[in-house]
Amino acid sequence: MPKSRNEAKLATKYDLRVPRYTSYPTAPHFTEAVDGGVYRGWLGDLDADNPLSLYFHIPFCDEMCWFCGCYTKVVKRYQPVADYLDTLLAEVDLVADALPGRFRASHLHWGGGSPTMLTGPDWLRTLEKLRSRFDIGADAEIAVEMDPRTATEDYVGALARAGVNRASIGVQDFHPEVQAAINRIQPFDMTERVIGWLRSNGIEHINMDLMYGLPHQTTERVTDMVDLAVKLSPNRIALFGYAHVPWMKSHQKMIHEDTLPGGEDRWNQFEAASKRLEENGYVKVGLDHFARPDDDLAVALKEGHMHRNFQGYTTDASSVLLGFGASAIGHLPQGYTQNLSPLKGWRTAIENGVLPTARGVALSEDDRRRAAIIERLMCDLRVDLGEMGGAGAYRAEVEKLMPLVEDGLVTVDGERITITEAGRPFIRLAAAAFDAYLGEGEGRKEGGQPARHSRAV
Repeated sequence: MPKSRNEAKLATKYDLRVPRYTSYPTAPHFTEAVDGGVYRGWLGDLDADNPLSLYFHIPFCDEMCWFCGCYTKVVKRYQPVADYLDTLLAEVDLVADALPGRFRASHLHWGGGSPTMLTGPDWLRTLEKLRSRFDIGADAEIAVEMDPRTATEDYVGALARAGVNRASIGVQDFHPEVQAAINRIQPFDMTERVIGWLRSNGIEHINMDLMYGLPHQTTERVTDMVDLAVKLSPNRIALFGYAHVPWMKSHQKMIHEDTLPGGEDRWNQFEAASKRLEENGYVKVGLDHFARPDDDLAVALKEGHMHRNFQGYTTDASSVLLGFGASAIGHLPQGYTQNLSPLKGWRTAIENGVLPTARGVALSEDDRRRAAIIERLMCDLRVDLGEMGGAGAYRAEVEKLMPLVEDGLVTVDGERITITEAGRPFIRLAAAAFDAYLGEGEGRKEGGQPARHSRAV
């Protein structure tokens, strides 16, 4: 429950739509000015002494979860997945050939969709290809987003043999009514069994995704969800607010809006879940992540070198994230890139020997400064504008923070901006003050159009 009637009012007052700030500038502001030729030039200018991070998008699922906001499609046969993997590995060759040398890869992440649509032999084939083109050391993090509904013990063993050492388990909620409403039936015993297989095969680092704001969720049910999750002792828990954007993802129309909690109820759910996680020893990390105190993410938070990218909060400090697969996004010192989608255009480009970049944005110095400010606010809940090279340069942006200051959510002391503990759920609103691209209509309340982003709380 909110600590006071005032907090309930704030939850309603700031029920706005703003970006999640996993990048800056954010993806809606990418343009076709960045294409495969630009990307090739950026790759050629990279320093081979700096390690890379690699992201691989597998846009397939056995069935559609109605809450999903990802680029994915349902397939009933494996052949389209196998064909896609062949093309993805050809893209790996195209990118590796464009690099000015052999690079070390320190973080590898598979997302989707459901990356665990790949068969065990195909996992081994994929890692063999990557090791032939990049230096992947024993200390590299190899992480996979995993759907427990399709896993077997033998399959988990194949992941371990391929080198996977971190698994992110999609749960969302354990309550049967909520699962039915989002078309994802996944009993607790199933999740528990798969996590047991992971650990018995040496995959000790377990992340778990939970959600609030889903249909039929209540504060009591969300608290029960957390209690069940804690029983499985994941190293990290991401507590995401459901983003209902049926104008972008038509399958979300299967979720009846009258079953969704309102702004104040979402607030209550987030507060109750956060409190219960803290009571069980998890450390709050940024906006919506929690970690055990001995986890690398909690250590990075304490030491002030946590980062944020398209996978959320991370210990990955690499300045280069290369995205592979249809719709995948990458980040280089020069700017952001995003691959073509749908699949046909992406595949055709690669078959023609062309890097399949559809759009992106080249970063200006102002972009880089604002990106650094936003990242520190999102990660540390504080920033010193003077240390960011912006002393006195952001008076208009600081003025935008004044409503948050008046409500006790932010403090401003000279050049130092701090988000209070009460303001933690509103971090994105503070970050938005420094977003030079955010259009006048983009932060409006849900009833105001256009609204392209997810709800702030």
